[in-house]
Amino acid sequence: MGSRRLHLNLFIHDTGHHEASWRLPSSDLRANLSLAAHQHLARVAEAAKFDSLFLADSPVMFGDPGRRPSGRIEPTVLLSALAVSTQRIGMIATASTSYNEPFNLARRLASVDHLSGGRAGWNIVTTAGDAAARNFGLEEQPLHKTRYERADEFLDVATKLWDSWADDAIVADKGAGVHAVRDRVRAIAHSGTYFSVDGPLNLARSPQGHPLLVQAGSSEDGKEFAARWAEAIFTAQPTLAETQAFYADIKRRVVAAGRNPDHVLVLPGIVPVLGETEAEARELEAELDRLIAPEYAVAQLAQLLRVSPDRLSLDEELPADLPSEDSIEGAKSRYTLIVDWARRDRLTVRELIGKLGGGRGHRTFAGTPVQVADTIQHYFENGAADGFNIMPAVLPSGLDAFASSVVPILQERGLFRTEYAGVTLRDHYGLPRPGNRLDSGDAGVAS
Repeated sequence: MGSRRLHLNLFIHDTGHHEASWRLPSSDLRANLSLAAHQHLARVAEAAKFDSLFLADSPVMFGDPGRRPSGRIEPTVLLSALAVSTQRIGMIATASTSYNEPFNLARRLASVDHLSGGRAGWNIVTTAGDAAARNFGLEEQPLHKTRYERADEFLDVATKLWDSWADDAIVADKGAGVHAVRDRVRAIAHSGTYFSVDGPLNLARSPQGHPLLVQAGSSEDGKEFAARWAEAIFTAQPTLAETQAFYADIKRRVVAAGRNPDHVLVLPGIVPVLGETEAEARELEAELDRLIAPEYAVAQLAQLLRVSPDRLSLDEELPADLPSEDSIEGAKSRYTLIVDWARRDRLTVRELIGKLGGGRGHRTFAGTPVQVADTIQHYFENGAADGFNIMPAVLPSGLDAFASSVVPILQERGLFRTEYAGVTLRDHYGLPRPGNRLDSGDAGVAS
């Protein structure tokens, strides 16, 4: 194994990642809006020495409110509260480049990095869907290519803003009456296709230099964007072979972009359903699947596939004449993953919504703690992952079980830390603090 160690991120999703988790008798139906519920999860993950936790978000209703709890606290606000509830675990918030402005978002994220002592990360999304666009005065979503072009310029502006204060700008010399060296606080004078921003940011450079940059798109545009900017990548593939192919592809693209592939971590999602025996785990999985409401699930699937719900028959395979991938402008990589999966395994609509209900295209694994640990180790040691995005089917019980039963196995095998070695999120992920672009003259992200 050498010095290479797994990285574990907890993906918090109200009552759990299985869409029927909220229907279990033990579920807290207010978990999505409860600070106490989020604090509990953060503290359990921190006690287990997870690298980080992650909050998804969207500037539109999060799914069908008839189907499961749908409200979300704005993640940078929630991370600020969690920063004072924890000491070491990293915290990653999702925010859209399509429906924010670089100055405001750069300031919010840098603020969380300061408040947390260097534990903040940003999951960068471009946001698909006309519904989100209509919340911001647009009739329809911008084109897929346009969203990524805007995202690329957004990152260019945000990183320059974070670097507008040199690390040595603040001298705080009371005797001389000089708090900061004025010429070490620089305007960025950015004028581009989408943004015009003078700067500087009204906040000094944060403990990590800038928050850790995370990305989750798997389309061609998404992978090229990740190769240029991302430092960690969340991904969804249902099989080992597909995960290995994605891993190799990303590392190749990172090298082609002139960056160090060891400085870009690939973290596929896994939805563990745990039991003391395999039969017990499979019974829990089956109970959850029985609680899926087909009418909601079919409507959700139809929306993703861009077809009318009446074209999806529960006990038949997907229609042969679905829209082509090239015609899809939103959630392109998720569309491709689901259609390819259904075609390859010849899944009926009923079987497909069952699988999607558990993990939305991520690897779902029901088994004992040893079996789950074996799966994680196999992926990690066979060119598929630098770690995992842990997505418990049910929360908080699924996290409690993973932390108490799977993590100790990984630690005993020397695959995962027993104590934090550093302070910042970059320390946990083994990533360098980025140099200052305005000092080095570098026009791209630090490698």
